[in-house]
Amino acid sequence: MPTFQLKINGESHTIEADNDTPLLWVLRDQIDLVGTKYGCGIGQCGACTVHVNGNALRSCALQVSQLQGMDIVTIEGLSKEGDHPIQKAWLEHDVPQCGYCQSGQIMTAAALIKNNPNPTDKDIDSAMDGNLCRCGTYVRIKQAIKTASKL
Repeated sequence: MPTFQLKINGESHTIEADNDTPLLWVLRDQIDLVGTKYGCGIGQCGACTVHVNGNALRSCALQVSQLQGMDIVTIEGLSKEGDHPIQKAWLEHDVPQCGYCQSGQIMTAAALIKNNPNPTDKDIDSAMDGNLCRCGTYVRIKQAIKTASKL
């Protein structure tokens, strides 16, 4: 079985996996980082969103063989203390309801404000499009992103 060196949350991990193994399953099953959730398995719902070189990407659609030498950050690595501006704003606006999609929502939102510190409503809608929330907390998500962009 092939071996891969991955940098995840600032730490180096040696992974044995088939070339086409999705990053999602490496994170959850081999490294025990279970904050990244399985939603649809085809990159459409956003529950599995992580940062790869600072960009929000769907880990279920990324093959482990594509990721050597890249900087991967999961929800567990976003902030050691849980005090990232997005995380603070999420709490302030009481965003989560069931919570299942929230790690993906937070990772997408964090990449948005990193790359666009003062997003418009249109920017937020565009960036968050494809991150599904079955509980419908979209209004609170947008409010939290606006608050975080001011922090």
